[in-house]
Amino acid sequence: MIIDELIEKLGPDRVLIGEDVKERYTHIWKMDQGLDAVAVLLPRSTEELSKAMSVCHKYGQTVNVHGGLTNLVGATETSENEVVISLEKMNQIEEVDDTSRTITVQAGVKLEEVQNAAKDYGLLFPLNFGAKGSAHMGGVISTNAGGLRVVRYGMTRALVLGIEAVLADGTIVNSLKKVIKDNSAYDLKHLFVGSEGTLGIITRAVLKLVESPKSRNSAFVAFNDFSKVVEFLKFMDGGLAGTMSGFELIWHDCYVAMTSAPATMRPPLPQDYKYYVLIESLGGDQDTDRERMQSLLEEAVEKEMILDAAMALNESDLNWFWTIREDVHVFVSKCTVDQHFDISMPLVHIGPVVDDILDKLKDIPNVEQEHRFVFGHVADGNVHLVIGKDTDDPKVTLAVNDVIYSPLKALGGSVSAEHGIGTHKKAYLPLCRSEEEITLMKTLKKSMDPKGILNPGRVFDI
Repeated sequence: MIIDELIEKLGPDRVLIGEDVKERYTHIWKMDQGLDAVAVLLPRSTEELSKAMSVCHKYGQTVNVHGGLTNLVGATETSENEVVISLEKMNQIEEVDDTSRTITVQAGVKLEEVQNAAKDYGLLFPLNFGAKGSAHMGGVISTNAGGLRVVRYGMTRALVLGIEAVLADGTIVNSLKKVIKDNSAYDLKHLFVGSEGTLGIITRAVLKLVESPKSRNSAFVAFNDFSKVVEFLKFMDGGLAGTMSGFELIWHDCYVAMTSAPATMRPPLPQDYKYYVLIESLGGDQDTDRERMQSLLEEAVEKEMILDAAMALNESDLNWFWTIREDVHVFVSKCTVDQHFDISMPLVHIGPVVDDILDKLKDIPNVEQEHRFVFGHVADGNVHLVIGKDTDDPKVTLAVNDVIYSPLKALGGSVSAEHGIGTHKKAYLPLCRSEEEITLMKTLKKSMDPKGILNPGRVFDI
C-alpha cells in the first residue's frame, strides 16, 4: 500500500493521515475548511522529497504541492484522491553571499525572510508584494510572482540565478549556480519558473540580490485624465534617471475604500479625483533624491500634467502611503463574495478598457456596484480588480469573467499578469496563448511527467 511505503521511506512523522490531514487547509483565507486528501507529506530535504516522488510515481499517485497557501487561482485546492506535499519544513536560508550578491534558500522560506536576511548584509531582494509574510519562495518562483517593483527589477524570473527541482519520477535536477551569465545551451531553470509545479517541484534556489538603496522617496499624485497618467509616467521615469521603482495606479472608488473607515489610514489627498498614482524611487542620496522628486512634481504641476500631489517627508509618511496601497483586505471585507483578477494589456489601453469593463459590469444584477475596486502596477501594464457579488453562483462568476477577459485577446493582453493560471483560469488560457504555444506546453508536460501526477488539472488538462 502506498501509505505504508511512504511511511517506510520518510518516517511516520513525515506522513500525516486521517484527522491530522483534516486539521490542515487549502488557503490562508479558508482556515476553517478542513483539508481533504489521501495524506500530507512533510519532507525536510530534497532527498526525502525525491524518495516520496519515486513512490508516488511507482503507484501513479497524483500530488498537489502546497507552500504558503496564498495562491489566488485555485492551484492549492485539493481533491480527496490527491497526496499533498508541503515544503513548509524545508525552510532554511542556506547562505547569503554578499560578494556575489546572492542568497541560497530552500523552497519553504518566506519572501519576507529573504528580504530581512538580505537587509542584514546591506543588500536588497527587491521582489515585494502584500503576501510577503506568508508566501513561500517555492510558490513564488513556480508562479513567477510580480508585485510592486517589477517596473525596475522585473518579475521573479529575473531574480532567479539557479534552481534545484525534483521531477515526477524522483529525479533531482540541480542547477544551483550563482553566475548571471551562463550561455551553455538550454537554461533549464526557466522550465520551472512559472510552470506552477506541473513540470517539477522546486526545492532550492539561488536568488539575485542588489545593493541596498540609500534613499527612498514616494508621493501620491492625483489626476482626472488617464492620458495624463501615461504622460506623467514617461516624464517621471525620464526625470528620475533609472531610479523609479514603483508606479501604482489606484482608481477613485478604490482609493476611497482604502482611506475611509474601516480602513485605518487617512487620505493623503482629497477623495474627489478619478485616479491616484503612488510613485516610488530608490536611489543613492536621500536629500538629493528627495529634491529631485520634489522638483519634478513642481514641474509637472506647472505643465498641468497633475492636479495635486503629496510627498512623503519622512519614514512615517512612507509607511502611511504604502500601507494604504498594500491593504487590499479592506476590499474583501466589504464584499459579500469577492472575485479577483490580475490582467495585463498595453499601457495605452488601460484607461478606456477599464472604463468599459466597469460600465458593462452594471448589466450584471448580482454585481455589488458599490464594490468594484481597481488598482494596479500600471507601469508594467498590470491591473487588479476585486469585484463584489451578492452570490457565488457559477453563472455569475462566468458572466463577470466574460466582461473582464473578453477584451484581452484583441489587445495582446493576458488573463494573468502575475498570479498564474491554476484551475480557475485554464479555460481562458487560449485568450493569451496560441494553439501552437499550448500544444508545445502540453508536449513538455507529457515528456517530463508522462503519468500526469504533478499538480494535475493546473494550467491545462492533459
